[in-house]
Amino acid sequence: MTIVPSGTDIAAAAPAGKGVGPLLRAWRERRRVSQLELALRADSSARHISFVETGRSRPSEEMVLRLAEHLDVPVRERNSLLLAAGYAPHYPETPLDDPALDALREGLERLIQGYEPYPALVVDAGYDVVAANRGITMLLDGVPESLLQPPLNAMRLTLHPQGMAPRIRNLGEWRGHLLAQMERQIALHRSEPLRALYEEVAAYPAPGRAAAGDAGDSGDEPSPSVPYFALPMRIEHDGRVLSFVSSISTFNTPMDVTVSELAIETFLPADPATAKYLHALGD
Repeated sequence: MTIVPSGTDIAAAAPAGKGVGPLLRAWRERRRVSQLELALRADSSARHISFVETGRSRPSEEMVLRLAEHLDVPVRERNSLLLAAGYAPHYPETPLDDPALDALREGLERLIQGYEPYPALVVDAGYDVVAANRGITMLLDGVPESLLQPPLNAMRLTLHPQGMAPRIRNLGEWRGHLLAQMERQIALHRSEPLRALYEEVAAYPAPGRAAAGDAGDSGDEPSPSVPYFALPMRIEHDGRVLSFVSSISTFNTPMDVTVSELAIETFLPADPATAKYLHALGD
């Protein structure tokens, strides 16, 4: 298992022709925060916020960062705000294979290896896989080599009709969950590459779905009478149906664009039979 550099190229520059004021206003409106509420949070005044948004006042670098923090602006977009205000980017974007991130890469490898025999992987902002353990390799059994060429993409591998999709017994539910997750990411990051990926995977035919005209039937098989505590992914492997629930973790207060866009996804067995099977494979 090797962590490889991200293949995602998401522009950090501010949109042409826009100053920092309109960008800040757009983030404030997206967060549904009034000028007064933002001013109170940032220890400023509604009048000053208004002047910044209309371009009558140029905010200091410190003010841009403070407003971005209170608006929960992603790290990459904070650099865009600074550029639009005429300042240098505050957050570096270190390539994942840079020696400066050796400790991070080693830590991620130990983390997902320690999670075995359960599946775990690390993805970047475009859902490209930068690290995966043997549990993930097990789930990819039967996926054609054409889909396993780098950079591997988690969404493409899961939803492609030649990928894992034909083996996912509740594909309708799981597909809906993944597409909704991507929609939330697009709304947060305004990434054109991510939108392009969304449009690609959303257009994939869903194997096993109902015939055209019967939109009420997702084609999912009935779930067994197991008291699941979260939506599971139910996937067939070697004649068995395994059930997993997933959890996604990110880094707390990242100070680097690359690190801020990494996510660790772990798959926990959703029933005792799945856990027993995975441990038997690991023995």
